[in-house]
Amino acid sequence: MKCPTVPQDEIDRLRALADYGLSGDRPLPTLDPVVQIASRMFGTPVAAVNMIGSDHVFLAASTGIGEVDLRRDVSFCAHAINQKDVMVVKDSRLDERFHDNPLVTGPANLRFYAGIPLMSPDGHALGALCVIDGQPRDFSAEDCERLRELARMAVDRLELRRLEISTEKARRSFDEFARHSPTAVVWFDAQRRIVAWNQAAAALHDYALDEGPGSLVDRLIPEAERPLFQSLVETAVAAGTFDGVAMPKTAHGLRKDGSQFDLGLALFCWRDGEQLVFNAHLQDISAQKRKEEELQRMASTDLLTGLANRARFYRAVEDVLTAARPGAVLMFDLDGFKDVNDALGHAVGDSILREVANRLSAGAGAAGLAARIGGDEFAVLLQDVTDARQAQQVAESLIGSLSQAIAVDGYEVRVTASCGVAVAPEHEQEAVALIGSADLALFQAKRLGGAQSFVFMQALRMEAVARHLYGLELHRAVQAGEFVLFYQPQVRLSDGALIGAEALIRWWHPQRGLLSPAAFLPALEQGPLAATMGAWILDEACAQLARWRRVGLTDFRMGVNLFGAQFRVNDLASYVVDTLERHGLPAQALELEITENIVLDHDDQVLESLRRLRDCGVGVAFDDFGTGYASLSLLKRYPLSRIKIDRSFVQGMLESPQDRAVINAVLDMANVFSLETIAEGVETPEQRAALIEAGCVQGQGYLFARPLPALEFEQAFGIPSPARQSMRA
Repeated sequence: MKCPTVPQDEIDRLRALADYGLSGDRPLPTLDPVVQIASRMFGTPVAAVNMIGSDHVFLAASTGIGEVDLRRDVSFCAHAINQKDVMVVKDSRLDERFHDNPLVTGPANLRFYAGIPLMSPDGHALGALCVIDGQPRDFSAEDCERLRELARMAVDRLELRRLEISTEKARRSFDEFARHSPTAVVWFDAQRRIVAWNQAAAALHDYALDEGPGSLVDRLIPEAERPLFQSLVETAVAAGTFDGVAMPKTAHGLRKDGSQFDLGLALFCWRDGEQLVFNAHLQDISAQKRKEEELQRMASTDLLTGLANRARFYRAVEDVLTAARPGAVLMFDLDGFKDVNDALGHAVGDSILREVANRLSAGAGAAGLAARIGGDEFAVLLQDVTDARQAQQVAESLIGSLSQAIAVDGYEVRVTASCGVAVAPEHEQEAVALIGSADLALFQAKRLGGAQSFVFMQALRMEAVARHLYGLELHRAVQAGEFVLFYQPQVRLSDGALIGAEALIRWWHPQRGLLSPAAFLPALEQGPLAATMGAWILDEACAQLARWRRVGLTDFRMGVNLFGAQFRVNDLASYVVDTLERHGLPAQALELEITENIVLDHDDQVLESLRRLRDCGVGVAFDDFGTGYASLSLLKRYPLSRIKIDRSFVQGMLESPQDRAVINAVLDMANVFSLETIAEGVETPEQRAALIEAGCVQGQGYLFARPLPALEFEQAFGIPSPARQSMRA
């Protein structure tokens, strides 16, 4: 007799078998129909489901079996579990494995056997479904397929048994754990009477442990919530489970003294025999709920001012528009707040922001919502406002309120604000678009000088779209090398002698031709390419200057305009010095032009860079002088070498005594500060004569030449071409 081989996964196989809770005295009745069908289907007197233990076999179900040897080493099924498919023994007496097996030679007289392994979900062979006969017989391929189908039926019923045993074990284990668990657990029946509860549940509701059993669970929740709880239990009784039953989002617990608390509630139901058993897991979540509410408040509130934050404001606007209600958005920005913050300190600045918040909140009223969007930018949502004029009146009123003096830390501070107004549905019907429209209107209000409101108009969006498109095109143009420099001559007014030039950027657009700076410079200055293009302009202008100096213009000076972005990247002073050295130029040959906006936007950073450049000998010119409010104070602080008188004063000096007075004042101040001056926009001989009479020495403008490409510049002023010089040499 050949003993069956022990499977390689024997330990895991036996562990899997144990999960089914089967033994010789615990068969599985649900398998009886399977073996009965097998016996009838194949016409065999015996059919069985044999489970293979460590040293014995036990019958989970059988038909036609009498007294039989159940040792594993004589079992045919112990061989079958080592097969992947049906094992057929047509005549055991002719099979060397079984011819001397006690089941063959003894009273059992087992002559025919066909068996198929029954596998667990993890792939372990638990036992076999087999059919047996006392007579040899054939077993066809069709018979094998039928046995496989019956095996699948047996495996399904075994799996149901495993799940049942698993659930039973888990429930017993859970119930034992729950009675001693810190989690409050209450067991009750279908009539909602408490069967038992643990110490944690009793303590949660301030009862003694023996006060619970026999009473209704209803006493643990407020009277107003009991009908809903009763309905939940009735639904579970009808369905036999709480699965799919919607639980209340909020619930409250009731203590013995009548006080209430926020209750976390989870309900479970299962069948124990013929009875339904319920339990409830309870938790006092009052502290958790307070924490969540605080986190929610912090997530939707600006911590400095207590107003709604950006996210909450956007949601509020969205709620109004989703409900198809009218409303208006007012976007506010404080004018010049950075200067106040820098001068008085951030503590004073924060106090000002809080007072601004208070005034906006009061002005918005109960129906409105004030929010701080970020920095010194605020917003107000006015609900049910349909008219743009009405919204602008509110905006003007709030601007007036904000302009009133603010007393803080011994200072009396006044701030002004600009406001953009957009109304739904007139301007937009979607939240993000409406807020964006108000932002565009705010930008326009700031551009017009601030301290005022502006109502959105579609032209602003078209302009913004154009700026965006220009931004996209600028990237392409830089890659394609479409930018060029033109040069406008600077002359001595007395005799027209050429003393220098200002380098001016132009764009050769492939479709629209030559574009003036007004068409693209604002988008370039405010975009991400400003620093890159500023560096290119400086390098290109210095390269041209070096070529002209090599052909004889040794005293020629080149003016180059700077972008504000150039002060924010790398080290501008070092870059300028390196560029001059690379092109073999003396520092005095270069003059960098700055505007008041650059100075005011970047203050100390700009000041340090310019001081280093002046120490190296590079000239610094103040462009558009006289058009801003801070110019006079900046003359003392900044290391300037020249003032450029703005063209607007030159254009009006012959007709306007005021413009003539400004020019005289600028020239006088330049003398006091030992600065050179140059007048821009000189277009007529009369203007030139008046400037000479006033004491202005240098000028530039259309009277002398428009900005020209380098080659035309050379031709206009008789400058030898560097290329021709090289050929003559």
